[in-house]
Amino acid sequence: MSEMATNWLVGSGCFAIAFVLASFVEYWGHRLMHRFHRLGERHRDHHRRNEGQGVLWEFLDYVKGTVIILVPMYFVSLAAGLGWTLGAVVYALFSAYAHQLQHDNPTKCFWMKMPVHYVHHKYNMWHHNFGLAVDWWDHVFGTYKLVEWKTETETSQATGMLQLRWW
Repeated sequence: MSEMATNWLVGSGCFAIAFVLASFVEYWGHRLMHRFHRLGERHRDHHRRNEGQGVLWEFLDYVKGTVIILVPMYFVSLAAGLGWTLGAVVYALFSAYAHQLQHDNPTKCFWMKMPVHYVHHKYNMWHHNFGLAVDWWDHVFGTYKLVEWKTETETSQATGMLQLRWW
């Protein structure tokens, strides 16, 4: 295998692992904020307001939380470091977008059967549906709770997937 192919494979693998790991960390971070009051004052305020900060500000918060784990992969190789960084940053952007979309227009979260974060807020679920961008880990760890969530309020929203608060 050529060096270029090896680098592509390593980078792609690191991207995928970082993307999935970021979703795992997000799930457990959110879950822990509901369990330990010291971790969650800002989060409790988020629940009281029931609104996102905007995609840009959410993204910056998520990226701040990942910077510390980006550097070590560059010691493995440049391809590993770049793939890892890109996977983490792409997930942070996707998660920031998905989080804001669920606050502004949850019916547009087509990649999930039910927008778990929206339902988490709507029904004040402190023990269920902790995913923000994906519901994988809620299924894995038994915290997924399917509920009827579409009411006239949700179905009357006619905005598009890009019509949300960006900042």
